[in-house]
Amino acid sequence: MRIGILSNVNMNMVVRMLGRSQEVYQTEGYGNELGILLNPQSSLWDFRPQMLFLIEDLMELLGHDIEPDNAKGQIARWFSSFEQTLKPDCIYYVSDAYLWGVELAAVADGGCKSALEQLWQQALEQCVGSHPNVRILPYRSMIEGLGEKNAFSLKTWYMGKILHSTQAQQAICQEIATKVALESRVPKKVLLLDLDNTLWGGLAGEADHTPITLSEDHSGLAYKNLQRVILQLQKQGVLLGIVSKNNRADAMKMIAEHPHMVLRPEHFAITKINWEPKNENIEAIARELNLGLDSMVFLDDNPSERQLVQNMLPQVTVLDFPEHPEDLAPMMVQAYKDYFQKSTLTAEDLEKTAQYQANAKREELKSAATDFEGYLKSLEICLIREDAVEHLERMTQLVNKTNQFNLTTCRYTQTQMQQTLEDTEKQVFLYRVEDCFGDSGIVAVVVVDCGGETPVVEEFAMSCRVMGKKIETAIVEDVEQTLLSQGYEALLGLYIPTEKNQPVAKLWEQLGYERLEDEGPIQRYRIVLANGPERVYFVQKK
Repeated sequence: MRIGILSNVNMNMVVRMLGRSQEVYQTEGYGNELGILLNPQSSLWDFRPQMLFLIEDLMELLGHDIEPDNAKGQIARWFSSFEQTLKPDCIYYVSDAYLWGVELAAVADGGCKSALEQLWQQALEQCVGSHPNVRILPYRSMIEGLGEKNAFSLKTWYMGKILHSTQAQQAICQEIATKVALESRVPKKVLLLDLDNTLWGGLAGEADHTPITLSEDHSGLAYKNLQRVILQLQKQGVLLGIVSKNNRADAMKMIAEHPHMVLRPEHFAITKINWEPKNENIEAIARELNLGLDSMVFLDDNPSERQLVQNMLPQVTVLDFPEHPEDLAPMMVQAYKDYFQKSTLTAEDLEKTAQYQANAKREELKSAATDFEGYLKSLEICLIREDAVEHLERMTQLVNKTNQFNLTTCRYTQTQMQQTLEDTEKQVFLYRVEDCFGDSGIVAVVVVDCGGETPVVEEFAMSCRVMGKKIETAIVEDVEQTLLSQGYEALLGLYIPTEKNQPVAKLWEQLGYERLEDEGPIQRYRIVLANGPERVYFVQKK
């Protein structure tokens, strides 16, 4: 990506460091970051940055005036000017605040520092909440991790307004590189866990004779802290699964009843506790969750089990297991950063486990049903159209993460999706699905280009967790009826084959569309809206 770094202190060394691996804007000095942003003729906009990092030293921004009333006004003016500069095709990271200055040691009011930092934080969070392409750069935690003595240098500050030590500049570079990677990767979805000597020490089935290691002290605390880290991943939308060779009753009793267990049965989306080979259990999990093996990460203390999974399922990421229990929690924190961390979280992310648990109940109902039509009727599926403007982040996730049910596999940045919403020639249809087992969340998006004589479905993506229930039929009919009511006579559908979207290769034909001449890899289909065929599905529209 093309990135820019703007600051009110000297960041030339950071720019040079990052320039070794990134395409970085060569800034015009420092202290005029808002002027550069506001000037449409500045060299920054000629550079066409995709990501901008604004690293603000709060003391310099305030002009060393630490009176709260004055600071509040100065901060408000800064953000007001900054928001005027925002462009939809760029992602902005703005540093949170760490107030530092030699005079602070002589300030009698001990709460002054935190109060001023909080003023900045409140304004920054409000800005992030109002603009989907603005993020927070965790500058404060970097400084706290290093400590003031290691982070700041008065010597280089006096020499050339270089506020940060070499160590701090390296930390800033690393954080920026991490954020660049986050914006361009697809995170993993599932963390698969062994139990014995992984989530706790010892063997659950032998607890009566040799109590397991899980407590609030010594090695037991190391295992408990590992679970605490994993719980935070689960709360952010990572699906947890168990793949363990155990007596299921013993293991589940341990998880449900042990006083020091942090992870309880409700935190796991799926469990495979049996004596089958672990690679076979992982393949079964992939089928049942309808997710790719490449979306899974596996943790197991046993090197032979890790080797088996690596050899048989190379798409699965297998974590190295640390030698010492005290390294378990830090290892999982690093795994979170390497594989699971996201730049933003949506409401659907926070409900992922419940959604997949409900999906398991649907599969149970399907197994018990005597016929498929009866099964679909019993689900009581409801399709609800949502306001696309209010769910920009989720829409971006859908089009970028969905592979199997994705007709064209077009990928959008969040800013590109925002531009699509603002395009008067485009119509965006966004759908939520509910049934008798609960809310599956926002699961489908359709983008129709109405710029020509005949509208074209240029994007249709639907979450794999609701596939196979004829929901797509209800969605297409809803789009068709809307366009027909607007006076359009026909609709074109596109399909671009990929390795993963074969399940929808015949979708348009199955819905009664006529295949036209292909345009290179693009297959084109057409239907006259008033002459659409009668289709059978069991979905109620709300």
